[in-house]
Amino acid sequence: MKKALLAMLPVAALALSACGSGGADAGASADARGPITIWYSNNAQEVAWGKQMVAEWNAAHPKEKITAQEIPAGKSSEEVIGAAITAGNAPCLVLNTAPAAVPGFQKQGGLVALDEFPDGRKYLQERVGGTLSQYASPDGKFYQMPWKSNPVMIFYNKDLFKKAGLDPAHPKLASYQDFLRTSRKLVAAKAAKAAIWPAPTSQFYQSWFDYYPMFAAQTGKQLVEDGKAQFASPEGIRSAQLWKTMYAEHLAPNESYNGDAFADGKAAMATVGPWAVSVYGDKVKWGVVPVPTADGSPGKGTFSDEKSIGMYTSCKNRGTAWDVLKFATGKEQDGKLLEATGQMPMRAGLTAAYPSYFASHPAYKVFAEQAEHTVEAPNVPNSVEIWQTFRDAYTKAVIFGKGDLTASLKGAAATVDKLAEGQ
Repeated sequence: MKKALLAMLPVAALALSACGSGGADAGASADARGPITIWYSNNAQEVAWGKQMVAEWNAAHPKEKITAQEIPAGKSSEEVIGAAITAGNAPCLVLNTAPAAVPGFQKQGGLVALDEFPDGRKYLQERVGGTLSQYASPDGKFYQMPWKSNPVMIFYNKDLFKKAGLDPAHPKLASYQDFLRTSRKLVAAKAAKAAIWPAPTSQFYQSWFDYYPMFAAQTGKQLVEDGKAQFASPEGIRSAQLWKTMYAEHLAPNESYNGDAFADGKAAMATVGPWAVSVYGDKVKWGVVPVPTADGSPGKGTFSDEKSIGMYTSCKNRGTAWDVLKFATGKEQDGKLLEATGQMPMRAGLTAAYPSYFASHPAYKVFAEQAEHTVEAPNVPNSVEIWQTFRDAYTKAVIFGKGDLTASLKGAAATVDKLAEGQ
């Protein structure tokens, strides 16, 4: 989820994963069984789900018990995992592995290719479906199990829209021009200080909650595809220009807000995933619409804000770990995760798999529909450095309006191309 993510992924932490050779155990067997350890996130809802999942497994497998805990405290989850890989004492499974960290963890030698299990690729394909290919590493193998997503959409405050004289039941937000006109009306009417207020800071992951959702909706592409940056294309520049205009006209402030601007009524809109339904609940009278596209046509994708499950090479009882991974991501446990958290299991045909849930939780159905065509952060070498390169150019040219936008993005793209080659 976004809030947990922001505390989880500083650049220094993920840089850790680019050094060292990791704690791989060449003698480990894909058939070995016995007790294992797992880590899950410290999100309260996920902890509750994890505890019941572990209890169910342990009751049925007394000789292959799971010892589970939250990821140990540290500057970030990823820093802790990276250090554990280096020390050779990572758990068998981490149910909170960020896709952007996978290339670095793989470079450390810290991740098991799930393809090594006889039914590995088949299980991944059957569960995840058409979006699976985005999670393959450059060598064609899968070092992560895509687990759960939070496909992002636009939340808007109906009361603030009404205050600005806008129709809260039919907000005009589908196209870039609609989005701009509506934003201008919101601010001009002083309904809110900002139309939308994403964090204007320079951490690499911040682009996942401003530019990247717009880019994904417009193009259906990842930031890097086939080893080449995609964001300096005419469509990519057009998405950046929208945000540049938002900042230039002070519709999106370029200073940070200490708190939640949407919850506090300081921003009329926010880019969020399904986690927001329970967070905002009755506190804000909200509506939800897809991320806009240039001409208002249906988006070609939406950023997934996904978390994967990784199996780590220090694990000796990999047969048990694989069985636990399949148990934790089976249809029954996926349903319990959905019930407990509102996050979307990475499962093909999600709404058809859990019709009663979505019938009784209609607010989540639109997110489930978006989950069918998510766009992930690319699995490429130097992943974090690539995102930071883009963010630095974006911060300067878009958020603060310095220099030529097209030249800035093309310059960043040239650097990204080299990084994607492993340089």
